[in-house]
Amino acid sequence: VQLQASGGGLVQAGGSLRLSCAASGRAFRTYTMGWFRQAPGKEREFVGGASWSGVSYYADSLKGRVTISRNNANNTMYLQMNSLKPEDTAVYYCAVPKRDYYSTSKVGDFGSWGQGTLVTVSS
Repeated sequence: VQLQASGGGLVQAGGSLRLSCAASGRAFRTYTMGWFRQAPGKEREFVGGASWSGVSYYADSLKGRVTISRNNANNTMYLQMNSLKPEDTAVYYCAVPKRDYYSTSKVGDFGSWGQGTLVTVSS
């Protein structure tokens, strides 16, 4: 699977941003996908995911501020982020698990990664 993340940029605190992840190379509707982020000097962390059935799941710390959706017609997953904070500044990655997990949040379970898109939230 090849993944291309886009939509990052500079936004003021309190603003919103929608990231996209375009996938190719395998039947899109057959696999779960995830969003992760990595801030400078920190480990990569789980943001949320969308299972192959369309059910979304989220990191507890981000519930209520992020929404993940997928469009099987155009092979794209989205991450809508609202009420952004400076601590949301990070490179955001989309990824596909190594195996056919229904839902997983572990970095090590994911084997295909996009190149990342930078989100910067100014205070």
